[in-house]
Amino acid sequence: MRLVGPGGLLAGLTKRVLEAALEGEMTDHVGYQPYDPAGRGSGNSRNGTRSKAVITEIGPVEVDVPRDRDGSFRPVIVPKRRRRLGGVDEMVLSLSAKGLTHGEISAYLADVYEAKVSKETVSRITDGVIETMVEWQNRPLDRQVYPVLFIDAINVKIREGQVANRPIYVTVGVTVDGERDILGLWVGDGGEGAKYWHHVLTENPQPGHQGRVHRRL
Repeated sequence: MRLVGPGGLLAGLTKRVLEAALEGEMTDHVGYQPYDPAGRGSGNSRNGTRSKAVITEIGPVEVDVPRDRDGSFRPVIVPKRRRRLGGVDEMVLSLSAKGLTHGEISAYLADVYEAKVSKETVSRITDGVIETMVEWQNRPLDRQVYPVLFIDAINVKIREGQVANRPIYVTVGVTVDGERDILGLWVGDGGEGAKYWHHVLTENPQPGHQGRVHRRL
């Protein structure tokens, strides 16, 4: 699996992050969680989703945008009538990597939303994004042997009271058939030191990746 491009890892993660945030926005809008009986007779309710293609730095991504029955929902993270979204690649890399705290993710999303939604909504969206990312981070890997493991780091901007560069560590396993699998993403706290690389390689999912390790992607 490639990191970028059609069918790449970032496209799938972008879809996950945006849809989790949209669901949090919809919950705030209608006032109840999905499938909650409290929504019956509330005057407005969820009404399925519609597919929307958005253009990001990593290419087009199909997003399922939730709808409400009276058509009053105005999503913020994927605005109506807007097809091009900027800054999505760094946001998705940051939110998908292991190592960010709940507070850091909440601050990051608060910066994305600016003052357009309440703190309670940002907290709810944060919970939804964390849930879907933890599900991806803990996904079971196919039983594979990786003769070669590529490791590298990508610097992205993350808000920690102020915006600062942080490394996102990436590990890619190459199977005996030459296929590449993205095994995981981790956010570091500084430079590419040996101590943190040891942490990444120790925590890396291990379906049997013994073999040579190459430092660059």
